[in-house]
Amino acid sequence: MKTNISKYILVLVIGAFIWACSTKKDALVNRQFQSLNTKFNVLYNGNLAFDKGLLNLRDQYHDNFWEVLPIERMQPEERALLDDKPKDPDFQLAEDKATKAIQKRSMYIGGREKNPQMDEAYLLLGKSRYYDNRFIPALEAFNYILYKYPDSDKINEAKVWREKTNLRLMYDELAIQNIKKMLKDSRLAGQNRADALATMAQAYLNIGHMDSAVTPLVDAKKLTERIEEKARFSFILGQLYGRLDQKDLAMASFQDIIDMNRRSPRPYMIQSHANQLLYGDFKKVDTAAFLDKYKDLLKDRENRPYLDLLNRQVGLFYLKQEKTPVAIDYFKKSLKESKGDEYLKASNYKSLAEIYFNSAKYEWAGQYYDSTLVLLPPKTKEFFQITKKRDNLHDVVMYERTAKTSDSILRLVNMSSSEKDAYINQLIDKMRLDDNRKEQLAAKGSQGSGQSTFAAINNPLNNAAGSLGGASDVSNKGNSSTSSKSGSSNFYFYSQNAVAFGKLEFKKRWGNRDLKENWRWNAATVGSTASSESKNDEKGADQAGAEVAGSEENLRYSVDFYKGQIPTDPAELTAIKKDRDFAYFQLGSIYSDKFAEFELAAEKLEALLLFEPEERLVLPAKYNLYKIYLSINPAKAEQWKQNILSKHPDSRYAELLLNKNISEEVEGSPEQVYGKLYSEYGKGNYVEALDQVNKSIVQFVDSDYLPKYELLKANIIGRLEGVEGYKKALNYVALTYAGKPEAKEADRIINRDLPRLNALTWSDAPSKSWKIIYRIPVESLDKSDLMAKKLQRYALDRHDGKIKFSQDYYTADEVFFVIHGFDSEASAKSVIAYLKNASEYKIENEATTISTENYTVIQVKKNWESKVENEK
Repeated sequence: MKTNISKYILVLVIGAFIWACSTKKDALVNRQFQSLNTKFNVLYNGNLAFDKGLLNLRDQYHDNFWEVLPIERMQPEERALLDDKPKDPDFQLAEDKATKAIQKRSMYIGGREKNPQMDEAYLLLGKSRYYDNRFIPALEAFNYILYKYPDSDKINEAKVWREKTNLRLMYDELAIQNIKKMLKDSRLAGQNRADALATMAQAYLNIGHMDSAVTPLVDAKKLTERIEEKARFSFILGQLYGRLDQKDLAMASFQDIIDMNRRSPRPYMIQSHANQLLYGDFKKVDTAAFLDKYKDLLKDRENRPYLDLLNRQVGLFYLKQEKTPVAIDYFKKSLKESKGDEYLKASNYKSLAEIYFNSAKYEWAGQYYDSTLVLLPPKTKEFFQITKKRDNLHDVVMYERTAKTSDSILRLVNMSSSEKDAYINQLIDKMRLDDNRKEQLAAKGSQGSGQSTFAAINNPLNNAAGSLGGASDVSNKGNSSTSSKSGSSNFYFYSQNAVAFGKLEFKKRWGNRDLKENWRWNAATVGSTASSESKNDEKGADQAGAEVAGSEENLRYSVDFYKGQIPTDPAELTAIKKDRDFAYFQLGSIYSDKFAEFELAAEKLEALLLFEPEERLVLPAKYNLYKIYLSINPAKAEQWKQNILSKHPDSRYAELLLNKNISEEVEGSPEQVYGKLYSEYGKGNYVEALDQVNKSIVQFVDSDYLPKYELLKANIIGRLEGVEGYKKALNYVALTYAGKPEAKEADRIINRDLPRLNALTWSDAPSKSWKIIYRIPVESLDKSDLMAKKLQRYALDRHDGKIKFSQDYYTADEVFFVIHGFDSEASAKSVIAYLKNASEYKIENEATTISTENYTVIQVKKNWESKVENEK
């Protein structure tokens, strides 16, 4: 009987449970069962996954304190990612739990939801999608709450989340409008109101209205109950006040964070100290108090992750105090303590670059700018600004290296033998001390050792006698500087003398050896001239290795070894001197034109003239000195002017100084006139274009377009005077406007194109392309107009497109009437006869046939008389 009763009770319980599990019956037990199961089972697990995902997200997020922080810590790319695929497994799990709750536990009966946990489920669903960067699905979930659950106690929270999502979808102005309506509702209170105000502040920041963002953020800071948010909002307010030039308020906001002490996350506190220095008044700073504070911060073990930032702040402080050497030390300490903040490292490199730039140490500045550019994100305003500055330094760095390396070599060359011995001995003594120091460090476990192979023996001569060196902590990435010809032999095997000396030492020690494996132990290949040291082969590898090491050491500390690397060949020394002189000239021009370092520019040019440089550099150097001293010493400028007028009265520079060739004014702006003249040049109207260029050069002497006119003039001269005149004109442009793009182009033509043109020679080889030439004096062009028309008609009547007529200048005084397109000399001569005898032409002028190849030669070399006339 009891057994049957138990069975009945069990059946009733199971039935009641099944009945309670139903989501279709609107009974108290059903509602309570579904509500409890949803809250403490499905949503509980979903919220655990959500919290874990949120914690991971914030741990992985790193704030960029160099920009105004976003209100919410989240991935920086969230506004661009709109796809509908889950990414984070924790947020995906939270979404799955929310979806399960909605699908399995919803009690939508009679047009109303009977399970009170469904709004919670939809809120979890929306937030999970939001933090997974899936904003459109998230917006759908929040809108569903607003549409289906208007009486929910989560309605205000859902409204705030909807506007946060609108921000991510870049609907900033819509979010501002909606939040303004929400704020009018007194039921929006507490943390929800704080979140709404913070969201509005972010919306204003997104559209660039920093001043409008301040008020809602101040209110949000007052209302929020979260300590981390109070600190973050205070920091953002400090940043905004600083950018709005309200420095007192900025200082107060940062002080609020500092006063929070340990309640504030440490990054905000350390950055607040740094920003107080940024916005503080250095004239009012108590130096002792400042240094005491930062001394304590640097000693605090908890601040070890921030030593790079703290050291930079001390460096900036000393820089403002004009204590540059100490500032440099702290910037370098900051670099050594770097913890991965690339912008902080870039800022240190930039500060060091600007220190050296302002000290006119342009080579060091260039290296530090290189390191800065490696770390900065490209396509930013700051990147382009530094790139432009670095490009301006490219040439000065290259020429400074050339000048100093060449100076060092020439100074050594001019020493007596005893002076060389004494000088090199000094260098060797320094190397010994340095090697000993490195060995001691190595013994203590520190890094640093000398060269370990014969081929890597250092050559100190190229860097001797005061050459500029780079700072040891400068990154060489991105270094675009190039070294000169004379300064490119730092590596041992680039020096023929060093290689020859090394071979001699090898032969003395080892004798004649074949190039094969185990050469040290192969005694059979040792010739009769082998030195006694080579017998050590038989004693084993250890002793032989010791001999090699000994030879390395002997060479490293050998005076004869280094003396053997000093060049002695006269041609090589002449090339080094030319490189050095040209580098000094370029430096004088660049320092003056690009950096307005007039004293330094004058120093370089006056030193150049003392070197007795080649003639082509003398007059341009004097003229540049005249222009430089106009800015800093008019009396000296007058001296150089008189020097040019008395010693070079017939030069272009004398004409410029006397302002000769003043003629009627050219109409138009420099740019417009240049465009017209270039068009005339392209049409082959060289004489007319040259006359107008000369007038324009006088009229636009102070224009930035002047180098362009001069280069155009050089090209016209090349057409009229040939390769020799072209070279002189290009050389004038290259030297007078050194550092300008036109000067670089002129230098390129001189070094690359002119050698090819000079190499052109007259050829008697058979040709498949011939021309007929009629020589016409320029003064007879008007009388020859009918002849030109006849030749033009002849070419047009051929109808095959091969025969063409052109009117080419040979010189300023002579023009060629040219018929092109004959495949043999015989056919060209038959046409000459035809043009002479045909009744419709009757051209009696003397004509000459010439191959296309040789026509190019006479136009380039202007050697008609010496070639064509002699060929007749």
